[in-house]
Amino acid sequence: MVHLLNLLAAIALLVWGTHIVRTDVLRVFGEDLRTVLARSFSNRANAMLAGLGVTSIMQSSTATCLIVASFVGSGLVATPAALAVMLGADVGSSLMAVVFSFDLSWLSPLLIFVGVVLFISSQDSASGRIGRALIGLGLITLALQLIVEATRPLTASPEIRALLAALPNEVMLDIVVGAVLTVLSYSSLAIVLLTATLATTGLLPITVALGLVLGANLGSGVLAMLATSRASPQVRRLPLGNLIFKSLGALLAIPFLPQLLAQLQHFVGTVQQQVVTFHLAFNMCLALVFVGFTGVLGRRVERWLPQPAHGADSLKPRHLDPVALATPSLAISCAAREGLRQADVVETMLRGMLSVIRNNDLELAEKIRAMDDTVDELYTAIKLYLTQISREALSVRESRRWSDVVSFTINMEQIGDIIERVVQDVEDKKVRKNRSFSDAGMGEICHLHELLLVNLRLGMSVFLEGNVRDAKKLLEEKARFRDLEHEYAANHIGRLRDNTAQSIETSSLHLDLISDLKRINSHICSIAYPILESAGALRENRIRHSRLTTQQHDETVT
Repeated sequence: MVHLLNLLAAIALLVWGTHIVRTDVLRVFGEDLRTVLARSFSNRANAMLAGLGVTSIMQSSTATCLIVASFVGSGLVATPAALAVMLGADVGSSLMAVVFSFDLSWLSPLLIFVGVVLFISSQDSASGRIGRALIGLGLITLALQLIVEATRPLTASPEIRALLAALPNEVMLDIVVGAVLTVLSYSSLAIVLLTATLATTGLLPITVALGLVLGANLGSGVLAMLATSRASPQVRRLPLGNLIFKSLGALLAIPFLPQLLAQLQHFVGTVQQQVVTFHLAFNMCLALVFVGFTGVLGRRVERWLPQPAHGADSLKPRHLDPVALATPSLAISCAAREGLRQADVVETMLRGMLSVIRNNDLELAEKIRAMDDTVDELYTAIKLYLTQISREALSVRESRRWSDVVSFTINMEQIGDIIERVVQDVEDKKVRKNRSFSDAGMGEICHLHELLLVNLRLGMSVFLEGNVRDAKKLLEEKARFRDLEHEYAANHIGRLRDNTAQSIETSSLHLDLISDLKRINSHICSIAYPILESAGALRENRIRHSRLTTQQHDETVT
């Protein structure tokens, strides 16, 4: 019983080590890995090499699949090119299995020692995360040694030998078992290494080990399918195509297993090397045979999983891909894209607001109020999506971008609320009472509205690109808008002194309206503050002093 518990603990340590390496490599190099993959789609050879390299670093073809699937779902890459990346990714994963199959007992303590020193010295920095990844690599090599030690007493047990002898020599059953174990452990690399180690100790026959290796390859494809099961059809295309390639490869390999085993035993010395060499050869043959069919299969899965037409729910979140949560930098980009969609809805509301003021359009007013519900729903969805991203997993730059997205969506949500209230006030105080603004007053409102639209588009550009010059220009527009609001309020008072009937009837509404337009503009210009602060361009000046004075005043009032 103790020996079995030791074996289970060693297996758990192996799985945990691969998990640590995968997560911390994504934390450190996530954005760079995305860049490498994004630039690799020019041809199939480059795509395969990029998949091989990225997966060798992350120790997980499944993680690579999820990243590239998000690219496919976003329309950044076609499915055929993504399938080529995955063929290379599977080769990269099998190469790492070969590396870990060597005697690395001397390397394990070195990796753990260096990793712990780096992690303790600077936990929250990139070097600290690299240290964690080194600890994970050390745990993998240590776990393999512990598995060997734990299986020695088991192989000597007569009961275990009798049980293994009674197992049916059925390759399909072995494949199923290997796939199930891979899904449960969330790592095909861990299962292949475990299988090679158990075969070396004699606990597994070599024929069973080869079947388990085929199953581990299928299991990695099933893992990606399960991880994207709730994603959009575009995202699910790559995992489906990858699983089809793996399944076809396994079916083609089964009839040749006896011949392959004979060749392995002839050319490869140890049992452990035979298992990992078979794993590598299988994935290399898979890449060579099917790379020419990525276009055919890619077009087929695109027909099987077409992009849904946007109907009544077209304003529901589209870009908040749950698969991207595995890569923080990618998830933040998805949230930013959804934030821009939220801003598009706000811009539509802002344009419609002027039509309601001018034309007394009650039907449009009702639509604008419904749009505000959409803005609120998008804000809630983005906020909940961002909270699923671990802040500890973010670099300093990613953490700053995370905050920028939160700030942007809050401002858009508040602008939507102001527009809804303005439309309701216009409906209650102007439309239903059959009142109208004076020509001069209406002209001033139209001018302010025109400036708002220009500033909103500028604010969206600042949020998207982070251009410091545009951010400074946005703050300059804030001061200009404030001066215009004071000027137009004074003009309205002048019209009251002249006893202009229309101005007298709509005085309260007019002053409230230009004040609300100023508040909308303030929220738009707030987009510039995080950009300028992160760039160190928001110095102690009139703008910052004004901002701090306003905040202190608000706190005093509260």
